[in-house]
Amino acid sequence: MHQPTPKTPLHEDIRAIRSANPGRKSLQQRLNMGVLVAVDLAALGCAWRIAAQLNKLYSPIPSQLVWWNFLGLPSLFWVFSGITLVILFSGGLYSRAIAWKDYVRSAQLVSLAYLLALVVSYFYDPKLDAPRSLFFSAWFLSVTFIIGFRLLSTLLLQQLEQRQPTVALFLIAPAERLPRLSKLLEQRSHYHIVGAALASTASANATLNSILRSKAQEVIVAELPPTELASTLYWQLRRLGITLRLIPSSVEVLHRRGISEIFAGMPTLRAAPPMLLGLDYRTKRAIDMVAAACGLLVLAPFLIGVAIAIKTTSPGSVFYRQERVGLHGKVFQMWKFRTMVANAAMLQAKLEAQNESQDGILFKIKDDPRMTKIGSFLRRTSIDELPQLINVLVGQMSLVGPRPLPIRDVERFNSWHHIRHQVVPGITGLWQISGRSHIDDFDQAARLDLYYIDNWTLNLDFEILVETVRIVLFASGAY
Repeated sequence: MHQPTPKTPLHEDIRAIRSANPGRKSLQQRLNMGVLVAVDLAALGCAWRIAAQLNKLYSPIPSQLVWWNFLGLPSLFWVFSGITLVILFSGGLYSRAIAWKDYVRSAQLVSLAYLLALVVSYFYDPKLDAPRSLFFSAWFLSVTFIIGFRLLSTLLLQQLEQRQPTVALFLIAPAERLPRLSKLLEQRSHYHIVGAALASTASANATLNSILRSKAQEVIVAELPPTELASTLYWQLRRLGITLRLIPSSVEVLHRRGISEIFAGMPTLRAAPPMLLGLDYRTKRAIDMVAAACGLLVLAPFLIGVAIAIKTTSPGSVFYRQERVGLHGKVFQMWKFRTMVANAAMLQAKLEAQNESQDGILFKIKDDPRMTKIGSFLRRTSIDELPQLINVLVGQMSLVGPRPLPIRDVERFNSWHHIRHQVVPGITGLWQISGRSHIDDFDQAARLDLYYIDNWTLNLDFEILVETVRIVLFASGAY
């Protein structure tokens, strides 16, 4: 039977805003915007200062383009920076909730600003423009600093978000999924369940009234019935200023890749291959190689110090090499600093009964008796993972990807779990930043890996790396 939708005045479009505070931004959103504007302006300023110093070796900016100076930077910089900030704002990098994490798009929009400046300067006066040495060095440095500064600022912004008051959630799901989802969400200290309803009643007046009474800030929905229109619920909540989250199926996650089109009179999503096929993945591998080589070189003194500490505090080798299952099921030796006693592998069989993993696929014990004193510190800070830069350098692993697991765990896999072996494994991944040791059901971890595979972009890798750094710095959930 069709459920009546909440009443809407006949003279109003459903898209009309009905919230008591339309367009209201939270304090956190305003703070994010202010920080990002300051960070982007600082990045552009640093880029131009360095480019100007380099340009002194060639030719200065023509005096006709220097109308005034402020803070040691020419007027041309301030005009260009203002235009660039407008382009970034128009591109949604300050207004959308998670746009400040869109590092790749920010680099693209900055590049667009430089290209537009080149076109405008040509039409302004073909014989009068900024020196090419200044233009290209400022362009390269601006892109580098915009990404770098945003990556660093994200650490601060995400940590501030964690300290915000808990988010009130209203849960809509089928009866059999409600208990499991409620437990999962309540485990995350940043969320609090204030109400629930069955998915079959998602568009009913009673459900909307329950959401209003609960004063929920967000509504999370799983498995809407095929006959229900998700857009109806979305627009009703949007009118009230309430965020909607949909838990997608394995097919729906691909919608993010699609472009809405009308095809043969039908609404479709077209997921076409990129123009430069494979360029994004080749870029990922290049970043892996350069980052691993630089990381090993820069961290060499620190790694030597850790090795000495391990050797002098417990008997056994410095490194622990374990067989892990990688790309297409190929077994390789993964490097780690040793954090347990030398005979830890033999002792594991006696500890299987204490395994805290619900399905038995993973093996983990919070207070593992095999851990050495320094090993506990290394594990908590994730320093023990640093030798895996060697695996990245030789191509067995990536900085970001599904975590490679021991043969013992893989032997317990269900058939669909092996899909994660279709990509190069990583030092960190969605699993590690979405709960780490708090995830006790491997199905849940595997779904995160599949989401990563289906939705992979370079920007997603950047987001995971930044969140990994934040979690490691604040020692969240590692054992």
